[in-house]
Amino acid sequence: MQLAFLLFPGITQLDLTGPVQFLSRLPGAKVDLVWDSLDPVPTDAGFSIVPTATFAQLPRADVLCVPGGMGVAGVIDHAPALDWVKQVGAEAEWVTSVCTGALVLGAAGLLQGYKATTHWAWHDLLGLFGAEPVQARYVFDRNRVTGGGVTAGIDFALALIARIAGEDHARAVQLALEYDPAPPFDAGKPAKAGFALVEVYQARANRLAPHRRTDLIAAAARLGFSG
Repeated sequence: MQLAFLLFPGITQLDLTGPVQFLSRLPGAKVDLVWDSLDPVPTDAGFSIVPTATFAQLPRADVLCVPGGMGVAGVIDHAPALDWVKQVGAEAEWVTSVCTGALVLGAAGLLQGYKATTHWAWHDLLGLFGAEPVQARYVFDRNRVTGGGVTAGIDFALALIARIAGEDHARAVQLALEYDPAPPFDAGKPAKAGFALVEVYQARANRLAPHRRTDLIAAAARLGFSG
């Protein structure tokens, strides 16, 4: 089973590495990290990841997964990346995303008329790219599967493993990787974190990528989505 993960500059590494760690345990899985060259790709965590294949080398896959991160607007503006997502997504058995990777799927026309989710801070943009927004940790709609923000990618991956290889196999993977979350704080959603903490997050996000929201809105308009 060929799994293809889009790797791009500014990716949130856990959006990628969380699902990769779990989905690589699918029976017969072959995982590739794909970009337009084999040069190391910088992540948002201060280290780089080396792609294993280029767009030209991997024109199809059984499972396509697009992670998110600060670089998603750049991906949408990068024609070779968006064309590859369109091409692979058109034939893949499963078309999936984590976090703001859903906006890339949407920009590629792969969420038109599908229910989807993404990171809470960008959830309102899903409709701009033709998707039907759903507030959930992960969403299945036919062969489209979208995960929420960052750590939701692990839950998404386990749910997808269960669909592909059965719940017993998914439970065995969960046990093997000791995925038994018990966070020390209950602040993973805006309603739980409170208004002040949400403002802190939004201020930090605006400092890191001040034009990201306007760039994404402009991209949706440029690509001809009516929202």
